[in-house]
Amino acid sequence: MKKVPSKPAAKTPQHDKRPHEVRIIGGQWKRTRLAVADKPGLRPTPDRVRETLFNWLASLAGAGGGTLPGWHCLDAFAGTGALGLEAASRGAASVLLCEQDADLIAQLQKAKAKLSADAVRIERGNGLTALERVPAASLQLVLLDPPFENPALYEPALRAAARALHADGVVYLEAPRQWTADELAALGLESFRHLKAGAVHAHLLRAAAAPPA
Repeated sequence: MKKVPSKPAAKTPQHDKRPHEVRIIGGQWKRTRLAVADKPGLRPTPDRVRETLFNWLASLAGAGGGTLPGWHCLDAFAGTGALGLEAASRGAASVLLCEQDADLIAQLQKAKAKLSADAVRIERGNGLTALERVPAASLQLVLLDPPFENPALYEPALRAAARALHADGVVYLEAPRQWTADELAALGLESFRHLKAGAVHAHLLRAAAAPPA
């Protein structure tokens, strides 16, 4: 009797690996968990990267406990708000979160209300336009985490960030590749910290040193 071949076992559905909440790592809201909207392409900065970034920033600020006293910050592509809210948790004087998606704006408003985050302002609109609008040399921290699938945003965002940067300020750049020294120098910036975690390249940038006369 001919044996009937058995049906292949059904594939186990793959679970969505995108996080559905983010955790504030330090500061006054440490360990607070915030919901993440279910949006294709939404990519919260991993905890490990955020922890390293804010350790870098704390060493620059020279303050204990990872605080950023008196800093004025702009998160140009806020998404979940994980970066900007972390800055506010650690004592930033003001944080502007810019986002275009209406659902994400609603989520950010909920997070702000939950935290009673008075230092945080949320603006629906183009983060690049917001960066170009702020007074020159007025920001201690510019957070840039553009969508990886839109590489055309990086150069104009970096150029605008360099103009907005305070003399002692820094730019955090998250990208799918490491930016070269020559690319950054053309925009008036230089890298002094870099971390690769999975597909993420995290850079900490500052104004490039003026060439010798």
